[in-house]
Amino acid sequence: MSTSEDKPEIVNRGMTSSEDKVEIVDRSQKEKEEEKEEEGKGGFLDKVKGFIHDIGEKIEGTIGFGKPTADVSAIHIPKINLERADIVVDVLVKNPNPVPIPLVDIDYLIESEGRKLVSGLIPDAGTLKAHGEETVKIPLTLIYEDIKSTYNDINPGMIIPYRIKVDLIVDVPVLGRLTLPMEKCGEIPIPKKPEVDIEKIKFQKFSLEETVAILHVRLENMNDFDLGLNDLDCEVWLCDVSIGKAEISDSIKLDKNGSGLVNVPMTFRPKDFGSAVWDMIRGKGTGYTIKGNIDVDTPFGAMKLPIIKEGGETRLKKEDDDDDDDE
Repeated sequence: MSTSEDKPEIVNRGMTSSEDKVEIVDRSQKEKEEEKEEEGKGGFLDKVKGFIHDIGEKIEGTIGFGKPTADVSAIHIPKINLERADIVVDVLVKNPNPVPIPLVDIDYLIESEGRKLVSGLIPDAGTLKAHGEETVKIPLTLIYEDIKSTYNDINPGMIIPYRIKVDLIVDVPVLGRLTLPMEKCGEIPIPKKPEVDIEKIKFQKFSLEETVAILHVRLENMNDFDLGLNDLDCEVWLCDVSIGKAEISDSIKLDKNGSGLVNVPMTFRPKDFGSAVWDMIRGKGTGYTIKGNIDVDTPFGAMKLPIIKEGGETRLKKEDDDDDDDE
């Protein structure tokens, strides 16, 4: 039996003194602590965002920021002819804000029965004044040749339906960038020039030196809408010799796909026609050319349309000749 002094020292390799203790950390616990730390950061950011939002709402409520409104108030066609139609869209915009706001872009589309006729974008369109309303005029152009080459069932003389869509893009403080959509429907014509014919020339005074005559000019409206004739100007050639120009202001109505007669007075010298004058005197057919323009009113606005006919044939008649056989 040995004494306590002789007992062997037993050292536990898995144990150390408190000073040398190894810290064993659960991995899932560490992740949880990191998540809590991130949540703390996120919470802080959320608080900042919420604070900014609250400040924004207070500013909006105090200063009065609000969403602008826009509506198409009118559509004008200031110019229309055989080649194109210039269209102006009036948009009434109301800005309730205490500061001017920029009109960033204007996006537009004109379509007919779902088919695009023209579209485009107008950048940097100006600035809307504070606490007010104003009319923004948007100029658009329809090129008829482009339309006819794209859709072969759209022909001159027709009236087609249209829908104009406009998006105004504005930048409002606090609220940010906003889109104000609107649209308007209507009809627009594809004009066609009238047919023209000099049915006869009736002379009031006839001599080789000077003949005073009335040209009976028939105009045929080839359009699906009425024409109100206000003015006609033309130049006329008989037997390839110009007999002069004429301009008259005569108000007559040309019904859609109908016709009307215009009397055009002219004075000319038959002796300038050479030997062809004898055919004219005998009442035989006389070759003519007429070129000019007519000013007309239409349901879509005023138009200036060309009239032209080459290689026509007419007759020179006395004023008192009976015309029953010519009708």
